[in-house]
Amino acid sequence: MNRQDRAKQFAPFDALKGLKEALREKELLHFSQSKKEVCEDLACEIQNTLVRINKGDTVKLKHYKDGFYVEFNGVVEKRCDVCRYFIVSSEKIFYDDLYEIKLIK
Repeated sequence: MNRQDRAKQFAPFDALKGLKEALREKELLHFSQSKKEVCEDLACEIQNTLVRINKGDTVKLKHYKDGFYVEFNGVVEKRCDVCRYFIVSSEKIFYDDLYEIKLIK
């Protein structure tokens, strides 16, 4: 038997095809969080910060995405007040998904 045919015998075998993906989905559902309600004080603080933000500003923010709260720093690339979103480091973030935002000088 040549080397290539012999190597094929020991290739990984997935007896339960799709099990890894199903477990990963179940794990994500288990650890995901529901979206928190923003209290009135926090909403006012977010709104005041949004008013001061311009294109090119660096911000630190926390927002809700796909069942989890994500925190990161980035530069504001675009802002659309009519559609209520802005783009930070190539990620589109809607105002309603914001939980915390701070302007970094």
